[in-house]
Amino acid sequence: MLTTSSGEYNQLTIVKPVKYANHIGAAIIVIALAFIANAFWKGDIAWSYVSDNLLEHKVLSGVANTIVMTICAMLLGISLGVVAALMRMSDNVVLRTVAVGYIWLFRGTPALLQLLLWFNLALIFPTISLFGLFPIRTVDVMTPFVAALLGLGIQQGAYTAEVVRAGVLSIDKGQTEAAQSVGMTKLRAMFSIVLPQAMRVIVPPIGNETIGMVKLTSLASVIQFAEVLRSVEDVYYVNSRVIELLIVAAIWYMIIVTVLSIGQLYIERHFSRGWGRRVHAEAVADAAPIAEEQQ
Repeated sequence: MLTTSSGEYNQLTIVKPVKYANHIGAAIIVIALAFIANAFWKGDIAWSYVSDNLLEHKVLSGVANTIVMTICAMLLGISLGVVAALMRMSDNVVLRTVAVGYIWLFRGTPALLQLLLWFNLALIFPTISLFGLFPIRTVDVMTPFVAALLGLGIQQGAYTAEVVRAGVLSIDKGQTEAAQSVGMTKLRAMFSIVLPQAMRVIVPPIGNETIGMVKLTSLASVIQFAEVLRSVEDVYYVNSRVIELLIVAAIWYMIIVTVLSIGQLYIERHFSRGWGRRVHAEAVADAAPIAEEQQ
């Protein structure tokens, strides 16, 4: 039988396997990116129009409208989503049924269709009133901003409801039971104990939904809301530089998304503080009895 001393083991050289597939894949990607960059560089694109219109007043106004619409729609969506999630987990059959119907309806219809329905609401309801009192014309209320806010925000609430529900279900029921045992109501336990812990699960998908909302606001250009895409369209209708102005819109979308992504990263870190240490401590505690038995 062959034997090898420990000194000979120390003299051995560790050779990492060559990952040919990774190298080939990386080379293909680099070549493809170089080909795309060269095509754009040599293409008939007037880059001077891109730089000149990047800070154009009408474009900056569209950027501001996009940011405002994103914030307002997400605030409305998160508010509706939390309420709908709590209603769906309620013991009351009526509340639960209404929540399920709301989620089913607004997740099942396209966002563009909802925007068009809200914007054309005056066709079926010429006036809006409170039981016949204080009637006002619907066209005066349902502006492009309001229609976009309702269409995007209410639909977002349906998606957020499922995200919040998943986050709440990820928390052990013992947390709620312990809170109720010290005199907390179920609703107070939800907002004081459960939801703060569920934020670790809720924040990442909500962050992705916020980034998606930035791009979803472009649909509002169909109902004449002056966001980024609508603004660059108004400009290229005048100078006929379609591709250049679309590149301007793409640059601004990327800037907004990049800023939101960085913000999302810090928010996730905030709500995940101590979670890794807690998981490690639980793993050590679970492994301790096994180690004692082996000894």
